[in-house]
Amino acid sequence: MVTVRGIVSIIGVAFTAYLAARGLLLSGAVDNPWLYYLALPLFLIVTWSVIFWGYRSGRGAAAGAVPRAVLPLWLALAALVTAVVVPNAILFAVPAESRTLPFATWFIGGIGALTTIVMVRRRPVIAWLGVGLMSASAIVWLGPLPALSLGLPGSIVWVAAAQLLMYALDRAARDTEQLADLQQAASAWQASQVGRQRERRVQVQRALQAAGPVLGRTIETGGNLRAEERIEARLAEGRLRDELRGRRLLDDGVRAELEAARRRGSAVTMFDEGGLEDLDDDALAIVRAELAHTLRDAASTRLIIRTSPHERIAITVVGRSGDGESLSDEDSVDLWREISRP
Repeated sequence: MVTVRGIVSIIGVAFTAYLAARGLLLSGAVDNPWLYYLALPLFLIVTWSVIFWGYRSGRGAAAGAVPRAVLPLWLALAALVTAVVVPNAILFAVPAESRTLPFATWFIGGIGALTTIVMVRRRPVIAWLGVGLMSASAIVWLGPLPALSLGLPGSIVWVAAAQLLMYALDRAARDTEQLADLQQAASAWQASQVGRQRERRVQVQRALQAAGPVLGRTIETGGNLRAEERIEARLAEGRLRDELRGRRLLDDGVRAELEAARRRGSAVTMFDEGGLEDLDDDALAIVRAELAHTLRDAASTRLIIRTSPHERIAITVVGRSGDGESLSDEDSVDLWREISRP
């Protein structure tokens, strides 16, 4: 699979090979050929290692992705040593009258390319040290004006442009990541809104099923309901309040026991105040079954059912009877049941 990383790596290899090949076209004398020719493979081995070290193709690297792996420190230091050794070895091996010829100055572009690659591999300090030491070597051996006229500013510009490019790519990557987070948050918000709308529709449908017939009968009779119809209206109101206030506590068994308790004359109030959101369906089924069992045996005049934020208590059921004015009247409380979390 062809990737941008692979194409760029091939271009880097071809370009550095071209720069090194210029050193083989001898157009002047060489005093120390062995030293001169050792500098060429040293440059190519280190440069190509910097290019390919940590390279992953196929599934290991996303197509079109910019490499973000940091170059190992030992290899970055090897590149720094190369940036010092190669220029000095070449200029030492070549006599003074040949040092400004193309075959002796190829290292300016070569080391510039090497330090540019080091910059791309996330070692900016090493890259600037390398191009700086190479520039100092060229100026010492060739002189300031000859070094500048032979392409030294171009190598420095390459390294600076690579750093600016890496900064721009990193900034774009951060912006893309932020945009992805925003899109994910927007999708989650939209999904929650859709869920709430669906929940509201379900509640409206249940409300119509519970109160619709009674409301229709009330309108039809002008409010003159018979005794049994008033009881059904009170039960419908209770069912509607249950659906709105304690929907998470309800299943068919709990609904049946709530209606049975109201038919026995109990006033039942439910409050789902949170605390059960982390329970799965099986745990909720256990809690609801115990709530239904509690309601089945309850004979209090007034029943209050609340969810609990306590880490061990899921639901609290309080039953009152008698003439007590508040729950603080101990004589009026005849039922206190705490349903534990499964």
